[in-house]
Amino acid sequence: MKLLLDSFWRAVAYLLLPRVIGLSLLPLLLAGGAALGLGWLFWADALAAVRGALEHWALVDAMLKWLENTLGAQFRVMLAPVIVVALAVPVIVVVSLLLVAWLMTPAIVNAVHERRFPLLEKRHGAAAWRAVLWSLGCTAVALLALLVTAPLWLIPPLVLIVPPLIWGWLTKQVMSFEVLADHATTEERRALVAEHRWQLLLIGIVTGYLGAAPSLIWAISAATLIFAPLLIAVSVWLYTLVFAFSALWFTHYALAALHDKRQAEAVAAKQAEVIEAVDAPDSASAPGTDLPPALPPS
Repeated sequence: MKLLLDSFWRAVAYLLLPRVIGLSLLPLLLAGGAALGLGWLFWADALAAVRGALEHWALVDAMLKWLENTLGAQFRVMLAPVIVVALAVPVIVVVSLLLVAWLMTPAIVNAVHERRFPLLEKRHGAAAWRAVLWSLGCTAVALLALLVTAPLWLIPPLVLIVPPLIWGWLTKQVMSFEVLADHATTEERRALVAEHRWQLLLIGIVTGYLGAAPSLIWAISAATLIFAPLLIAVSVWLYTLVFAFSALWFTHYALAALHDKRQAEAVAAKQAEVIEAVDAPDSASAPGTDLPPALPPS
């Protein structure tokens, strides 16, 4: 728990560094610019497609008419933007996470290494392409889990539990690999992740709930949907900050755990050498070695 809290406060402090803020601009420019451009270009077409799909299904259309009579005409008008935003948000989250993992995390790890652990040896346990494949594979699993559990989101308590758990698991899988890929061997990384799996999962879940915070901007008012393309770009910036904090938290925790592990191994190895030196027989003082050599037979 001490290591968990220490790494948390260090991550908060590092998030305010100009270097980290500057690094966050690249994912923001890429994902935010793409989201803003796609939103302005295809927002109206996406709304039209969703409305057409809803009206095409007779059962859905009948239900919408009943809801329109019950809740008012405004509900039917706002339903299509809500569906488009609901479909766009998971894509935004995944893209933001991957961009932060690929573009920011290596620089963040190097910054923490230089400032806190300059003597920590880099053992290059995984190449960059392996980290990319790992993150893509975990992302596919997480998206599948979101798709399978989507019906549970209709239950009010579960919508506050299931998605953050899935995002937390994904963040833990991606960040744990990324922050240890350059410093730890494959065996060290697997041992650390297994030894600290619950702490790392807790970090992922906390950041998963933090990642749900940007979605609250859509709940402020239905009027926010009018500015959806612009607010999607703002959401990308907020997600970038959340995942940058996540990368910092994972980095401080994982590198500190790796440093402690190697120190403990070094102390154990030194103790083993001392014990071996004490227990090893001294050939110079072994019994019978001080006797004169036998005379040759006459």
